[in-house]
This record gives sequence, C-alpha cells and structure tokens, in this order.
Amino acid sequence: IEVDVRAESGIAAREQAWEEAQRKAWDRLEGPSLSDSQIAGLVSAVVIERERLGPRRYIATLGVVFDRQRASRYLGSEGEATRSAPMLLLPVTVSAGTQMVYEQRNPWQRAWAGYQAGQSRIDYVRPAGAGGDSLLLTYGQTGRRSRTWWRNALDQFGAADVLVAIASLRYTYPGGPIEGTFTARFGPDNAYLDGFDMTAASPAELPTMLERAVVRFDRIFELALAEGKLRPDPTLDIGTPELDPALQRLLDLGRALRAQEQAAAAAASQPTAESGDAITAAPIQTPPPEGSVALYTVQVATPDAASFDGAVSSVRGTPGVRATGIRSTAIGGTSVMTVSYSGSIGELADALRARGFTVRQGSNALAISR
Repeated sequence: IEVDVRAESGIAAREQAWEEAQRKAWDRLEGPSLSDSQIAGLVSAVVIERERLGPRRYIATLGVVFDRQRASRYLGSEGEATRSAPMLLLPVTVSAGTQMVYEQRNPWQRAWAGYQAGQSRIDYVRPAGAGGDSLLLTYGQTGRRSRTWWRNALDQFGAADVLVAIASLRYTYPGGPIEGTFTARFGPDNAYLDGFDMTAASPAELPTMLERAVVRFDRIFELALAEGKLRPDPTLDIGTPELDPALQRLLDLGRALRAQEQAAAAAASQPTAESGDAITAAPIQTPPPEGSVALYTVQVATPDAASFDGAVSSVRGTPGVRATGIRSTAIGGTSVMTVSYSGSIGELADALRARGFTVRQGSNALAISR
C-alpha cells in the first residue's frame, strides 16, 4: 500500500498513514464496511517495505497482514482457501562454485524470511537457521533419498514434506549485472517442478530481483498444489511395518514362553505354607546367566551436540558395557542408543547412575539425562 500523509509532526503523519494503509488494505480485500478500530483489531502486523519520514510528512510503502482467523468471519468463503500441508523450505544459493543454505546469512535466505505468506496457499515452514539448523539442513542433504532420515528431519520442524528453492547467481563483472537462474524442486526425490531466469542490473538491484523471484516461486508452488503435485510423499509415513505371518507367529511364541517364565519366577518368589513369612532365597528378578550379554534400549536427553558426545562417551565407558549403537540422533531432543550389557537392566541402571546420570527405568528400556 502506497501512502503519502502530511500532519503537524512526522509521528502524527506516520500514525495517520498506518490507519490509511489499513483501510486501503481492507478495501482491497473487498471486506464489508467497518470502523477504523474494528479494522485495526483484525490487523496482526504492518510491514514497512520503504519509508521516508520528514518533520511533517510521511511517505512509505507498507504491507498489511490480517489475522486469518479473525478476518475470515467478515470475508466468508473468500477468506478461506485450501492450503497445503506444512512444507519445510530450503532456500539454496549457488554462486561462485559454492552451495549455501543456512551456513551464513545471505540475500536469498533474507528474501524468503521477509516474504509475507499470509495470503499464500502454501504453508511454509521456514527455519531460523540458528543453532544446529546450518548443520542439519545443507545442500548435500537435498540429494538424500533415505526416507528415515527425511522423516526424522521433518519431524523436528513439524513439516510433512520439503520444498527446495534454488537460486543460481552469476556475477558478470564487479558492479555489473547479476544473472539468476531459479529452480523449484519438491520432495525427498528432489523432483523438478519449474524454473525461470531473471537479471538484476547491478548488485544494488539484487534484493529487489530476489523478492520478485520469491513471489514467482510461490506461484509455482501454488500451481503445483492445484495440479496435485504437492501431496506429501506417502513413503515418508514410515508407520509400523507389516511382519511376515511366519515371523509374527515366532514372535508370539517367544512372548508366550517369556510370559510363562516370568509367571514361574513370580510363583517361586511367593512364600509357601512351610516358609510362612520367612524370606526365601528365590530371587525376584532372575539375572541373566553368568557371562551372557543382553541388548537394551537407552533414551538419552541431548539438548546440544556437546551433551550428545559426552553422553555417548560416558555410556561406552560404563563398566559392563560391551558395545553401543546409535539408533537415532536428535540434537535438541531425545536420542536413542542400543547398549549391549553383561547383566540385567537394573544393574545397567545402577552402573549409569554411578557415571553421574539421572536414570528412569521402564520395563525394557532406560531414559537417562544429566
């Protein structure tokens, strides 16, 4: 919205200009007639794209963002549209032989961060790029095909699938035009959607070109959504695998035998008529045979990379631990390990407590933290 307002002071001119921008934006949405206070109650943000403030004048280009839920009461069906599932966005910059996503701040990432997607049908999930994002989300990861890896990565950001927006920038000469080739891709298979070219006359025009490219990308993604191409990949929904019937019968038989052994051990530990209330020598938990090794699952709280490395090293150095394996890594969450230990799960819990861990013991797994 373009505004140009004069008033007794620059501050008063800016306040009047913002109210005028909100009215113009509401009229552009073809909403019903409302008072200025009612319209202000529907606005969630005012975005300043460009502004000039004088002693008694305010000139600016503003963007007005309305709250979708509150505004939909007045806009009716026009205010609602079918949106996509949450899509993780990876803005890739290819320039001078390098590929960059979140390794450092760059104009392409900044253009996407500033894009107001409130009116878009695409539900973008845009990471901040801080912390471990720059290590987890890199250009090399876009070539991965492992559904398990993608599912773990998408779960950390609450996304259903991934969109890749690639900007290949070629600087013709210092201070000269910048040629951009843009490519839209989708999904863990990196499927091609569309592409286009743009040119910026100088480095000063690069941000403007990238802003227009973001709008063009949004149209490409919306068109792909309308054509049914942006459906979440069903192979990402790993779920519970179906076992072979013969293998399932063996598992059921093993569980039944284990239940019988546990019932027999519990019966042996109960006092008999001869023993009365005397303490019997029957153990409550039958430990594994001497020298045998059992495999246990250990969940580890890993708020950062240092805690992950320290926990893995400490568990490996615990007396009685024969081997360890990493089932899943979740920096900032809970990682899962498998531990081969020569003893019962209770003995493993005591050994980990001696290493300084806080241990919570379940039926067949441990959860540890520091």
